[in-house]
Amino acid sequence: MPLWFKAPLVLSVFAIVFLAIVFVGEYQRQLERDGLIELLSRKSPLEKVLKVDYESLKNLPTPVQNYFRNVLTNGQPFIKASWLEQTGELKISPNSAGWSTFTASQIMFQDTVSFLWDAKIDIAPLLYVRVRDSLIDGIGAGNIYLMSALSIGSDEDKPELNSAALYRYLAEAVWHPTALLPQSGVVWKSVDENKAIANLTKFNISISLEFTLNNHDEIIGIYTKDRYGKFGDKYIKYPWEGRFSDYKEFDGIKIPTRGKVGWHLPDGWWLFWKGQITEAKFEFNHSQNEEKFDAS
Repeated sequence: MPLWFKAPLVLSVFAIVFLAIVFVGEYQRQLERDGLIELLSRKSPLEKVLKVDYESLKNLPTPVQNYFRNVLTNGQPFIKASWLEQTGELKISPNSAGWSTFTASQIMFQDTVSFLWDAKIDIAPLLYVRVRDSLIDGIGAGNIYLMSALSIGSDEDKPELNSAALYRYLAEAVWHPTALLPQSGVVWKSVDENKAIANLTKFNISISLEFTLNNHDEIIGIYTKDRYGKFGDKYIKYPWEGRFSDYKEFDGIKIPTRGKVGWHLPDGWWLFWKGQITEAKFEFNHSQNEEKFDAS
């Protein structure tokens, strides 16, 4: 058989094998994701259900009170789980010349203070990586798979990573706002008429995050000097900041649909993530047993 005839055949076989590997990888990642979601759902027992109570907000900083009155409805049940679909761009390193597009799904469970973020990031034509970040039982984890099949990076259960994951949960609670209420363990402290600090202690980890609010009673920013990030092979604390905008209502809940997040590094500002929420669904706690909470 002449070489010119063999080449297309070899390429065809290679393409079939490559697609098979990708298909199997995607199938395995989907099974893992479904298993994690089922596990998280089972970990959220409905022993008692709280409802939003405007009266219980009276001792919170005024801008925080106004925020909750804006985004939540008095008497509604707390959110059990939020399901988000995202699109956007990532700048993988501070020195990257361009951006990588991504699509992602995220689920947050309030009862267990947990989340799972599953993203497909395009890194070259026909080439992508799947990134999965999570916080489960106080353990932060991150995994990267080339074409969903080949593991090329992972980290789990480091004190710095666990703390960083809890910071992320608290910041992204703007997409799951009942998680920011005092009933959920958040202690608010006033800074000024547009800023307040949220303190949260879970899993023997204590964190504080500054929230900025605008005159429309919306959270538009978060900031901390104390979040760890992984830079090279080390975890280092650098100031971490996020901005949110374009509030829309889903299932009676108002959340920002656009955001930007980055780090203030010694060499300057690194805008790491910018994206938008394209779809949001909420599952609410319902039970025969209900309880109100007074933040005072």
